[in-house]
Amino acid sequence: MNRPEIGVYLPQMGFSFDDLLARTRRCEELDIDSLWLYDHLYAPGMPDYPSMEAWTLATALLSRTERIRVGHMVLCNQFRHPVTLAKMATTLDQISGGRLSLGIGSGSIEDEHHRAGFEWGTFPRRSEQLGETLAILHQAFADERIDFSGRHFTISDMPVKPGPAQKPRPPIIVGGAGEKFTLPLVARYADVWNVPTYALDEMAHKITVLRALCEGIGRDPGSIVLSIEAVMALAPDDASLPDVRAVAERRFGIPEFGLHATGLIGTPPAIVDRLGELVEMGFGQIVLFTHDRCSDQTLDLLASEVIPKL
Repeated sequence: MNRPEIGVYLPQMGFSFDDLLARTRRCEELDIDSLWLYDHLYAPGMPDYPSMEAWTLATALLSRTERIRVGHMVLCNQFRHPVTLAKMATTLDQISGGRLSLGIGSGSIEDEHHRAGFEWGTFPRRSEQLGETLAILHQAFADERIDFSGRHFTISDMPVKPGPAQKPRPPIIVGGAGEKFTLPLVARYADVWNVPTYALDEMAHKITVLRALCEGIGRDPGSIVLSIEAVMALAPDDASLPDVRAVAERRFGIPEFGLHATGLIGTPPAIVDRLGELVEMGFGQIVLFTHDRCSDQTLDLLASEVIPKL
């Protein structure tokens, strides 16, 4: 069983920059592979709660660390023109020495689009726009130049120099589980497919669908890293498990978070066993919400009692 990439998802709502930097550096000290942010203009459902902008924050964190990867689960395609995004990504990949992970999706919160004046549109239209962005990013990273004519974007002989530090490109992660629009884009463009929390109870079926789509276009399904985004309630011992479970239920108990779909509730041996099952299913990247938002205790426990056992 190969050791998967282990990351932690740290939605930036309510944290100061010093808090976020301290948690990121702690993850790096503990050899946790990656840290992930969200890309929302405000905390979903809490518009008056402090929340830092995603790309600026990732740039600051990567510029103040040395080894850890930083990415987003996932960038909203409507927020940035693809040429601008390509320039931002190649620049940040250079700044970080090749530690950017580029997650992107078609957008998930309608309200923030309306408040900010961004077009929301239909899901098919947003998916079509995402497909064009993915094609543009592939071209920008491979050729350091964009020449593209599509339904939504027309770009003429646009240089993108310097190109990315990572070769052939920063890994492109596409998040989502829709079989009609999203998974075909994953099959064609993604280096990594992230199963979002709301689809965890269907992940075996979705993997089967993705593999069939890959085979239909002549792509090796094994060339796509399977990624999972899941809540983990990690307790140091049996005595503390009820309290840990209660916190997880309070914060992540709604079905959309998939708390019970993956079974990542327990002491380190139970978590190790369940993560091992996910690896056996083919997951090469595991991104964890922790029940307590990445406290030092939980990060230390994850690094000392879980990751080394995988």
